[in-house]
Amino acid sequence: MAIDFGPRPANLLDEAALAPWREIPSSIIGDEVNRTGMLAAAIRPLHKAMGCVGQALTVDCMVGDNAALHYALTALWPSAVIVADGRGHEDTAIWGGILHSCAQRQGAGGVILDGAMRDSAEVAGSGLAAYCRAICARGPHKGWGGAINRPIQCGGVAISPGDLIVADQDGIAVVRPDQMDGLLERCRARLAKEEEILGRIAAGELTVDIMGFPPAEKIGR
Repeated sequence: MAIDFGPRPANLLDEAALAPWREIPSSIIGDEVNRTGMLAAAIRPLHKAMGCVGQALTVDCMVGDNAALHYALTALWPSAVIVADGRGHEDTAIWGGILHSCAQRQGAGGVILDGAMRDSAEVAGSGLAAYCRAICARGPHKGWGGAINRPIQCGGVAISPGDLIVADQDGIAVVRPDQMDGLLERCRARLAKEEEILGRIAAGELTVDIMGFPPAEKIGR
């Protein structure tokens, strides 16, 4: 089956627009969008210090096949985060050191797979963020097709080309274009509020008082 290429997203952000999001934790974004758009916790960074911000270059893969990921590198734009639906398959790696090296050379912002990777030490030490569901030494098939820059799911979240991806050691947040208006400001306000709470804790207050909890015997009534 041939590779299906969709168009490059029209709403690409420049580095000046992406930069502020590097200061926003994924958890804060999730809180501000009602805990939606958060990828499954099973998709983890290969190194705890890894993180990335960019817009999704989506890839739909056949199980155990990485042909579409090779072709995705021909559609890469600077800071694009490759987000691939590997169908959650954990027993065949569809990403490894060769693809990772090429993606880094081409200026990718990161790689996120709902599937397995190999060459994990090499990938983790590269400096280019990589997230996956599993590590597996078994290599992939090639030539069974797929799609690039088409809507996919990854980690239980629907993702469209160009969606904003914010990934850190806690998890991965996906922000749709229709959610962007005012979101950055709300996230900054939430961070400021949390700093205020931490200051009150340092002064000796308890969280049940700060957050206005009712008496314990009235919880759940």
